Amino acid sequence: MTKTLVLALAATATIATAAAAQDRLPRECRREIVQMCGRDRDEIRACLAERASDLSENCRTAMRAMIQQCSGDGAGERRGAERRGADPRQQTLSYGADPLQQVAYWPGTSANAPLVVFVHGGGWKRGDMAMMAGSAKLAHWNGELGYAVASVNYRLVPDAHVEQQAADVAAAVAHLRGNARALGFDSGRIVLVGHSAGAHLVALVGTDPQWLAGAGLSFADIDGVLPLDGAGYDVPYQMAHQQRIMGDTYEQAFGTDPARQRALSPLFHADGPNAPDFLILHVDRDDARVQSDQLGRALRAAGTPATVQEFAGRGLVGHMQINRDLGEADYPATAVVDRWLARVLR
Repeated sequence: MTKTLVLALAATATIATAAAAQDRLPRECRREIVQMCGRDRDEIRACLAERASDLSENCRTAMRAMIQQCSGDGAGERRGAERRGADPRQQTLSYGADPLQQVAYWPGTSANAPLVVFVHGGGWKRGDMAMMAGSAKLAHWNGELGYAVASVNYRLVPDAHVEQQAADVAAAVAHLRGNARALGFDSGRIVLVGHSAGAHLVALVGTDPQWLAGAGLSFADIDGVLPLDGAGYDVPYQMAHQQRIMGDTYEQAFGTDPARQRALSPLFHADGPNAPDFLILHVDRDDARVQSDQLGRALRAAGTPATVQEFAGRGLVGHMQINRDLGEADYPATAVVDRWLARVLR
């Protein structure tokens, strides 16, 4: 587990359990957190879990010291989480030479099970395939529905470019599909699912044919694309209207060249050809709502089936919830996704 991820998880736990935790930080660090995350405690908790590495080094150091005081360094919790994440059925596959070009794979209940390929979020610069282990999504898709599940790692900004990340997602699908018989799933039934930055990447791979083509595949090789609460479908719009929220993250990922920003925006490729079917889900966030609706309309105008649906949950709290709770029986999006998967993977 990376130090950044440990910091984010520990910060979330600390702020959630200690009402005065933020007051123990230096004034400059408190001001920095408010500027980045706002003043609402729930928003701060979700924001820090997503964006802890965006804080200054001085603020991160202060948070580490606070966390050590509040939780005894958190070593026991980290070891417990690692033990809970162990799964003897999980396989780790490499689809490239870089250490991050890996896939965590869980076989389905039969040799002809469909495959759900999940792409994690994290602002294009963090996140890990291991986030799938122990999740409600894995328990439901793999344990209850019997689907094979793959969770994709990809090279991260700033060491890699978003273009390389899209190529990595396509290469991971090609590797999985090429080894379907050995892995035990039906190569003719594959869907892509992604959350946040991962939603952008699966939408890009599902609308711009160059990425699958570069891996020797085409849109005929996947059955559908499911982006969860993305806001990078129209990168120029996002950077113009949401600069306060993750503005630096978007500039680091997409740069300042409008032509490149458009080239990496799924919206500007949605006029076809596209992947066969889209289910675009989002929560109560203005940027995700606007761009999800735009992408859905553009896909439908091109003759591509595309359903857009909003679920309760405001801002960053809802953004985290749709990823965390998807798969839970009482989370409304679970049944919607189940019906879509059953239809496109039939």
